[in-house]
Amino acid sequence: MGALRAVCFDLDGTLFDHAGSARAGATRFFESLGLTASGPALNAWFAAEEEQFERWRSGHLSFKEQRRERLRTVLPPLGYHPPADEVGLDSLFDSYLSSYRASWRAFPEGLSLLRELRGRGYRLGLLTNGTEEQQLDKLARTGLDGAFDAVCTSERIGFQKPDSRAFLTVARELEVDAAHCLFVGDNPAHDIVGARSVGMYGLLVNHYAEQAVDIRTAVLACIMASGDAR
Repeated sequence: MGALRAVCFDLDGTLFDHAGSARAGATRFFESLGLTASGPALNAWFAAEEEQFERWRSGHLSFKEQRRERLRTVLPPLGYHPPADEVGLDSLFDSYLSSYRASWRAFPEGLSLLRELRGRGYRLGLLTNGTEEQQLDKLARTGLDGAFDAVCTSERIGFQKPDSRAFLTVARELEVDAAHCLFVGDNPAHDIVGARSVGMYGLLVNHYAEQAVDIRTAVLACIMASGDAR
């Protein structure tokens, strides 16, 4: 480990409130289909999202197919039968995406933290599992675009977290050694284990914990603990 020169972030669940945005979007989507957005219905939606997204991440499904599987899995038990053809399924999922996109929001302290870190002289990176178009769109719509020296989506770089090559890629694009990077994320396996496997500092954050420490406090405390008190 060396003195910190860069701070890298995950996006969904770390800087971007995916859970809150998706819950609001799914509620609107269900209601547009005449369905009740009950707790069990929303839980089923998010369980399918996690399962099918992981199947895409591990290479078992295409990105569009994991979306179709979510519709096929969740909607029939709720009494709504989605189209049988792929074109119809894609159109239906676009309706959800419109509701989700309209609900996008960043965690409120994220942008001010990035500006503070920039003012302290740190290089800033983003490493996210997802498609280039959607993840860049999230940054633009939430005001986070332009905050980073390097933005690495798994689609562009060809590696998914926790693959060590993903973390080495963002370090390389930041022009710093991995040992001089702090990585901040919300997923213990994908973010923290992956970051530490290449020698990065790793900081786990959880905005949804009952007594969550705000991300600014957590990041600055980690920086101080690393011995970098600039």
